[in-house]
Parts: sequence; structure tokens; C-alpha cells
Amino acid sequence: MKLLQAKLDKYQEPQKAKAAGIYPYFREISSEQDPEVIINGRKVLMFGSNCYSGLVNHPKIKEAAIEAIKKYGTGCAGSPFLNGTLDIHKELEAKLAEYVGKEDAMIYSTGFGVNLGVVSTLTGREDYILWDEQDHASIIEGRRLSFSQLLKYKHNDMESLENQLKKCDPSKVKLIVTDGVFSMEGDVANLPEIVRLAKKYDASVMVDEAHGIGVFGRGGRGTCDHFGVSKDVDLIMGTFSKSFASLGGFIACDKSITNYLRHHSRSYIFTASITPASTAAAMAALEIMQQEPQLQEQLWALTHYALEGFRNMGCEIGNTSTPIIPLFIRDNYKTFAITRDLLEEGIFVNPVVSPAVAPQDTLIRFSLMATHTKDQVTTALEKIQKVFKKHGILK
Repeated sequence: MKLLQAKLDKYQEPQKAKAAGIYPYFREISSEQDPEVIINGRKVLMFGSNCYSGLVNHPKIKEAAIEAIKKYGTGCAGSPFLNGTLDIHKELEAKLAEYVGKEDAMIYSTGFGVNLGVVSTLTGREDYILWDEQDHASIIEGRRLSFSQLLKYKHNDMESLENQLKKCDPSKVKLIVTDGVFSMEGDVANLPEIVRLAKKYDASVMVDEAHGIGVFGRGGRGTCDHFGVSKDVDLIMGTFSKSFASLGGFIACDKSITNYLRHHSRSYIFTASITPASTAAAMAALEIMQQEPQLQEQLWALTHYALEGFRNMGCEIGNTSTPIIPLFIRDNYKTFAITRDLLEEGIFVNPVVSPAVAPQDTLIRFSLMATHTKDQVTTALEKIQKVFKKHGILK
């Protein structure tokens, strides 16, 4: 065995979990991504999706994707920098810029690629990137690729952020990067205070709205719109793989920034363009989110119902106030075992364990879609209570 294979062969954690019957990943779904899915021939209620709008199986979106394939084919065969820019790409960029209130927008092939390509590109060696310790992995990877000075602040702690800002050379660029809604625990960034501090210290702000768009703001415009700070946030990032029911991502900002990114962002220049079907699907979802506000209203009604149910049950759910509800287990093995037992009860949830979080912070991630019914949420609450009692999480 070669050295590389010999080294990697020592990694046996998945095999150990499989042997114990608690391996929770790569569960095969053989149906649409609806509130109810088919796994191993059984109907299961899906409470692990990130499509908060519930639009992933919407007939108008599927039809838009089909028509785009008929007109443009299945792919673009190149990057947007060269031969991969379609007229529908530019149309969607213009609509996204208008949607979030910015001069311009750029479409990337994935949301991960947006953060990777933007955060790694904008600042120089003498500049600063200030990032929340619970920012998404794509932001972490982006700042790792940057040559800038990196300053981490405590999660949603504005005193910690200000202390880091005080360390910066006032004459250098300072970029604060934060999630709008934090993807694991569902809490919301203190954007009004972040904007206030940015103005005080002449810093720029980038907000990842991956889990905010479709949930917060007018027509689902996100947390920046919700707090009324869109004009004060320099860069607004979004992904199409959540509420847009597609695949891809975008960054919206001033034209001076997009002009630089279009010619320097490597994950944009050296990656094939988003497919015609994904583009058309995202555009159709954008229209539906603005035309059907009842989806967002239904999502929030279900969120309040679920939050109340978990609190009354005695579950530890942290500081969430969103459709992302963390159910803290605080034990790796129990988190896996509970995920397995809930699936057997017909409830699909996602485990979050170390090293993604500290071993004492492991949790079950329960997420809602606008297309869930109240009865489905009630069923999930009852099944979760049953399994939690079995494992001693609840008495």
C-alpha cells in the first residue's frame, strides 16, 4: 500500500459507526424532495431540507427548467468568463440585484463557490478579514485562501467584534463577514450593531444570506431587508440550493466590486457556468417568492408552532427564532442513535456532531419548509418526544 493510502486507511470512524448501526449519512432518497420522501421503500417525513420555501417540487419551476433545457441544452461547456455566459444568466443577475437592492449581481456555480471566490479575492496582504467563529465552512475556506490578516470574533458578540476592529490599521481595508442566519443553530446575526460598528471603524460588511432569503424580509429578501440595513451592507450573498430550489449562488454589490470580481475571482473564472435548467429554476423561484407571500406566512406559522412545541416539551433549543431548530443532545453517540431511531419512526432529521461542533454541543438539526402541514409537524413533535425519552434526553 502506498503512503497516501496507508495514511488515509487509518481513518475508520465511518466504519465504526456503520458497525454500530448508527451511521447517519448518505441516506438514499428515491422521490421528490417534498415534505414526505421515500427512503428504502418507506414514506418518511422530511425535516432535514434546506428548501425553506418548499418550492423544490413546484410545477412552475420544473416547467421553467424543462423549457430552458429545450432552448439552451443541458450545460454551458465553459466558464462565464469565456463562452459560458447566456442571456438568461444576465437576466437573472439583473433581477437578483434589483431584488436585494444592489447595483449589480454575479452568478456563481454554487453558493460555496461564491464565498470561496469572494472572501479570498477582495482584500490584500495588509487588509483585514473579521469573521464570526460560527460562520459557514465556505467563508472559512475563503479566508484561508486569502493573504489578509484574519481576526476571529466570538459568536454574535459585538464587544468581541469591536475589540478586533480596534486592532486594525485605520487606513487599511476591513471586511466583516457574517452569516445572516447561522446554519447550524438557527440564530440571527446582530446586523444593526454590525453595521453601526462598521460605520464607526470604516469597515465593509458582507452577509451570507443562504439561510435568510425566503425566510426573512419583504418577499423573502433576507435578514438585511428584515433589519432595514441592505443599503449599509456592502455585499449580499445568496445561494440557489435553499429557498431558490435550484443550484448555484450569487453575490450582489456595487459595480466597482463586481467589475473586480469578474476579472479576479478564481471560483468564478475557472468554473463552468450554472446550467440553463438551474438558472431558469432559480428565476422562477424568485418570481414565486415575490408573488406568493402566503408561503412565507405559512413557514412562520409552522416555525412558531414548532418552537412552542419543543419548548413545552422541555427540549434545549438554544437561541433560535427561525425555521432552523437545533435540538441539543450533547453526546456524539446519542446524536447518531437518535437520528437512526427517528428515521425508523418515519422522521428524517440531520445530526450535527464533532468536529463540526464541539463534542459537548452535538445536536439534531430540525428544519421546516413552507409546504409542511401542521399535522406533519405535530407527528414529528410526538415522535421526537418518544425517542428523546427513550434515550434519556427528556424525562
